[in-house]
Amino acid sequence: MGLIVDDDNDGEVLIPPPNFSMVEDGIYRSGFPQLENFGFLSTLNLRSIIFLCPEPYPEDNLKSLHSNNIKLFQFGIEGKTDPPTPMPKDTVLNALRVLVDVRNHPILIHCKRGKHRTGCLVGCLRKVQNWCLSSVLEEYQKCAGLKWRQRDLRFIEDFEVLRLKQCLYSIIYQYNGYGLKRRKLLYQEENVVQEQQKPQATKG
Repeated sequence: MGLIVDDDNDGEVLIPPPNFSMVEDGIYRSGFPQLENFGFLSTLNLRSIIFLCPEPYPEDNLKSLHSNNIKLFQFGIEGKTDPPTPMPKDTVLNALRVLVDVRNHPILIHCKRGKHRTGCLVGCLRKVQNWCLSSVLEEYQKCAGLKWRQRDLRFIEDFEVLRLKQCLYSIIYQYNGYGLKRRKLLYQEENVVQEQQKPQATKG
């Protein structure tokens, strides 16, 4: 995505973060936003940002988030390749719990370049949305470009969506409508864990 001129603000040039794109209505992804990108981000009316790196968030960026009432959720996932660091399943699961809660939307997901860690989280989201696996992996590879990682594909493929439901306990998030349709959040009172732990009837 290139430069955008904001006609409502004296022709200010708005610069999106690197690798910025819309995942779907209310969910965005990108590389690490710089201060020059916050004018563009303000047009998204973000409520939250998911940051997938272990480094402290820059102070100037934090001030911008605070002034715009944007909540920061940080999940420190290492991005080292030598030696390669495996994606931590529990950390990704916790990030996914934040991501699927529409009360945090509109939301931006980002890591350093918006490719690998961000791509894994988006891939897991697609599995929650019941995308076919080939489409999930194709999207990851397209966004990661030439530097896609085989271990990321394996992580996405092996990720168990049931773990998300187990952690939500009494609330199941159900989504109606995607794309141009607004999403609705329905609360269904159901204890998934208890359902799974019901004693099985025995034959006498």
